[in-house]
Amino acid sequence: MPDRRLPFRPRRHEPPEPPERSMDPRASDAPDTAPEERSLIDAAIYVDGRRIASPITLADTYRELHDHPGAMAWIGLYRPTESQLHSAAQEFDLHDLAIEDAIVAHQRPKLERYGETLFVVLRAARYLDDVEEVDFGELHVFLGRNFVVTVRHAESPDLSAVRRWAEDRPELLRQGPEAVLYAILDSVVDDYAPVVGGLQNDIDEIEAEVFLGDPNVSRRIYELSREVIEFQRATSPLLHMLVNLTSGFDKYGVDEELRRYLRDVEDHATIAVERVGGFRQMLQGIMTVNATVVTQAQNEEMKQLTAASNAQNEEVKKISAWAAILFAPTLIGTVYGMNFDDMPELHWAFGYPFAVGLMGMVCVVLYVIFKRRNWL
Repeated sequence: MPDRRLPFRPRRHEPPEPPERSMDPRASDAPDTAPEERSLIDAAIYVDGRRIASPITLADTYRELHDHPGAMAWIGLYRPTESQLHSAAQEFDLHDLAIEDAIVAHQRPKLERYGETLFVVLRAARYLDDVEEVDFGELHVFLGRNFVVTVRHAESPDLSAVRRWAEDRPELLRQGPEAVLYAILDSVVDDYAPVVGGLQNDIDEIEAEVFLGDPNVSRRIYELSREVIEFQRATSPLLHMLVNLTSGFDKYGVDEELRRYLRDVEDHATIAVERVGGFRQMLQGIMTVNATVVTQAQNEEMKQLTAASNAQNEEVKKISAWAAILFAPTLIGTVYGMNFDDMPELHWAFGYPFAVGLMGMVCVVLYVIFKRRNWL
């Protein structure tokens, strides 16, 4: 391949805060960059698909790569320092925009080509069932003619396992950097399966809780919807990325067997994307059903409160009616019980029967009135 290296252009001043970081409220919570001696997780030189050297510094890696024509370097970095990335950029002619993305992180999944160098951003994911959250990790991959540089900003994905898997298949590694990219893509996409399963299990639990009337289910639906949306943002761009990647197979002479492997990754990614899209629709439907169930429960409560209020009103009316009936004799008895000398009917022979009869008549009249009005 022709050598199209461009001189790396270091910045002459401190750049303003990148928009990726300023728009991400979680950016300030990201851990600090690891010390340089701990950032280089693993570096290896491969010839004909087999590891022949394991340098312990970047400088040693560059020297070993130059000493073995036709070799491939695979460098694994974890939260590297800017100086390490600038060193790799100068050695492998990495574009300064891609280096800036790798430094800042918080990028969307994407695939970009800068001359002979391919820059890939992936979002790995793992499901934390105890807190019902999807934990995302960001991975940047630089590929060139004879090198692969991976930059991780989180614990996932476990690239050491990917490296061991690839090293057990020298016939695959013999295909060069594209084979390493396949192994990484395959691992990231396969790790989506447990996440999909965890989300499906939680959705099934939520459906049961909705019809059981769990008062906390609304919050759980909302929080799970946020995780599904975030997961969808991590997976949806993969399809477009893989289509763009496979479209360049002929131009860059990718092996036919490797093409089949990458198409298999594309199939798995399609399944994950479709499942996640279905989850989002399911949660929207569950939220609608939950709102209906809550409304029905509220209506039922209102009916019960209304019935209780009506029953209470009936009791109040009965009490009031009997109070009025009993008050009339008391009033009459109180009047005739006054101890005055000059009071009419005190010495009347029919005074007592008259008073008792008057009390009885008033009680009967009040009873009839209240009975006709359904107070009794």
